[in-house]
Amino acid sequence: MFDKDALLQEVTFKAIRSSGAGGQNVNKVSSKVELVFNLTASLVFNDELKERLLNKLQNRLTKEGVLVLQCDESRSQHKNKELVIKRFLELIQNGLIIPKKRIPTKIPRAVIKKRLKSKRNLSEKKATRRKPNID
Repeated sequence: MFDKDALLQEVTFKAIRSSGAGGQNVNKVSSKVELVFNLTASLVFNDELKERLLNKLQNRLTKEGVLVLQCDESRSQHKNKELVIKRFLELIQNGLIIPKKRIPTKIPRAVIKKRLKSKRNLSEKKATRRKPNID
């Protein structure tokens, strides 16, 4: 569908100090990884694919069409980088999936007949409960 290596060439990474567990290590090591991808300036995707991704990822993109992902799950910067790359590729793949058109199924004749028959039976049952009409 698309070239992953070429896509990863367009991505920029930034290491940031992470919050959370780690004690003194948190204050001196930049283990959080931030991935920045400019979708509008990308050369990997054609205009049609860019449009599809812009629509699917509209709530995750900035106003300029930049996707920013962060990962600070691990204390290791390398592990966080692997995780954020994996998430990024999954996000792009899911964004490019074209959903199948739903074809509404017809209601089978037997089902329609069964419904009408049950309605008729219920109507007859209620009709027998009524007081007789004396004229």
